[in-house]
Amino acid sequence: MLEKTTRVNYLFDFYQALLTPKQRSYMEMYYLEDYSLGEISELSQVSRQAVYDNIKRTEMMLETYEKKLHLYEKFQKRAALLEKLEQAAEATKASNAILTMIEQLKELD
Repeated sequence: MLEKTTRVNYLFDFYQALLTPKQRSYMEMYYLEDYSLGEISELSQVSRQAVYDNIKRTEMMLETYEKKLHLYEKFQKRAALLEKLEQAAEATKASNAILTMIEQLKELD
């Protein structure tokens, strides 16, 4: 469950600009602010089922965007490569300039 939540949070970070304001609002409340479906439905004045359906549809949309654009997949690969590069730089006693550039690359994501 935690792995799914983490994945959805990353996908939301990457693709939230492609969602409608209502979809963004529901996803933020459910995944980022940890509201229950009942709390969201009460605040939005819609049924709990409507909130659930909207969240599930939005999750599927996020997965569809990822299948087409691969932003999260590329992010994971970059992070893994940066980690290996940092370990190699430290093992070979690379200069501080190289380690600084690695840190700058990490901050870009």
